[in-house]
Amino acid sequence: MQTATFLTGQFLLAMPGIGDPRFERAVIAMCTHDEDGALGIGIGTIVDGLSFHDMLKQLDIAPGDTPDVPVHLGGPCETRRGFVLHSRDWSGADTVDVAGRWAMSGTVDVLRAITGGTGPRRWLPALGYAGWGEGQLDGEMRRHGWFNVAGDNALLFDTPADARWSAGFESVGIDPRMLAATTGTA
Repeated sequence: MQTATFLTGQFLLAMPGIGDPRFERAVIAMCTHDEDGALGIGIGTIVDGLSFHDMLKQLDIAPGDTPDVPVHLGGPCETRRGFVLHSRDWSGADTVDVAGRWAMSGTVDVLRAITGGTGPRRWLPALGYAGWGEGQLDGEMRRHGWFNVAGDNALLFDTPADARWSAGFESVGIDPRMLAATTGTA
């Protein structure tokens, strides 16, 4: 079975009634999608009670003049593992270029670069990720659990987390208030 790879660099928006409360109104920035599976970082939910400076303190990294931004809940998998989605103007040994749109890094090097003033110009921290095994996401897409929209820096970096789900649908002309959680049968 051939796996679609077009989702890398796109955003997945959870459809109403997806059936998994962990993904209710979820927005996932897709970072990889190939024949082996898929990985994305959730950007629609903030981790309550944890700021970027709190996270840095746990890692013994001095924040310097770095803004104290919210940390996103990247997904239900490995929620103690950190990732940074960032602009492509910085790259480290583990950095993954995401379809020429943004980059993803998962080591403390990016945090040290950010706090040292030599990191990417734009960035978003997250804990955890959303992962799918071989063919799993493709099956979920066929069952209409997810809707994909083009990935763009404005939705990723300029739109508040709690507005990304609606903004994603609105970017393609869909009023999310008109979406139904259930469908009928004929």
